Amino acid sequence: MDEVKQLVTAIKKGDIKPIYFLMGEEAYYIDKISDFIEDNILDEAEKGFNQMVLYGRDITIDDIVSNAKRYPMMAERQVVIVKEAQDLSRTIEKLDQYAKNPQPTTVLVINYKYKKLDKRKGLYKALNANGSVVFESKKLYDNKIPDWIRRVLKGQGYDISPKAAQMLTEFLGTDLSKISNELNKLKIILPKGTQITPEHIEENIGISKDFNNFELRKAIGERNVVKAYQIVKYFGDNPKDNPMIVTVALLFNFFSQLLHLHGMSDKSPRSVASALKVNPYFVNEYLTAVRNYPMKKVSSVIAILREFDGKIKGVGSNAVPQRDLLKEMLVRILG
Repeated sequence: MDEVKQLVTAIKKGDIKPIYFLMGEEAYYIDKISDFIEDNILDEAEKGFNQMVLYGRDITIDDIVSNAKRYPMMAERQVVIVKEAQDLSRTIEKLDQYAKNPQPTTVLVINYKYKKLDKRKGLYKALNANGSVVFESKKLYDNKIPDWIRRVLKGQGYDISPKAAQMLTEFLGTDLSKISNELNKLKIILPKGTQITPEHIEENIGISKDFNNFELRKAIGERNVVKAYQIVKYFGDNPKDNPMIVTVALLFNFFSQLLHLHGMSDKSPRSVASALKVNPYFVNEYLTAVRNYPMKKVSSVIAILREFDGKIKGVGSNAVPQRDLLKEMLVRILG
């Protein structure tokens, strides 16, 4: 994220603000910025007397202000970091008086995860009026995750195949911290310069390269009945690792994209990749599927997937096992 890079670069250059209010749904970047400040603003000799980490569940706003107003000892500044500050959401606005006149020798870092300030209220306005940083960390959409994985790995001297990035996304979801942890495991094992492949993912993370939602989507798109039933059987045998609700959601997204594709007059690979927001590597998969599923059939499949989304949640299924629901769904999609 460019905003994170700019913020870190400014700190490295000595442009340090009195308050860093880090908020939003995506905890990964909040932790990254907070950890960078914790590790880099003070040297090791200064940290003992001038760096403090507080936790929202254990303190009040008055405690934060009291610590922030202290003067540093034998150092130019002190750093006060408040983690899990979302636990103070009911009283966080009381920090506005300090934000209007922050201590110039204190760097106050507020980690306000999974929430954000009301921009109409006093604290947000005070932070913006007095040279502080308000950083909002937003969740990435599913279709942005594979590219995020690629960029992170490129910056660390690695590459990853499109299929491997897609496997990680489908298995781990949009939790950047979880994805980062798995990538770190791979980097311990694999030398720099390696292109991470589906085989690496399967061997080291435990995601099957042949039996996953990505391969099921491809098999259904190609109308490869044998392969699709093999994957569904594997899902039925391993329901904890392959929850049906995830499968239905991914297939619903896939057929919704096919509906969009049917309506496009320009079906050149570049136009398809741009319109559907997919990696060009996967465009042929969509073009094959759109030939195999006329628009009327695509609409029918979307209705089927809606129906099974309800059944998973207990609507009209009478506690039917996932294995049987998967088989029934596949019969109706391919029928």
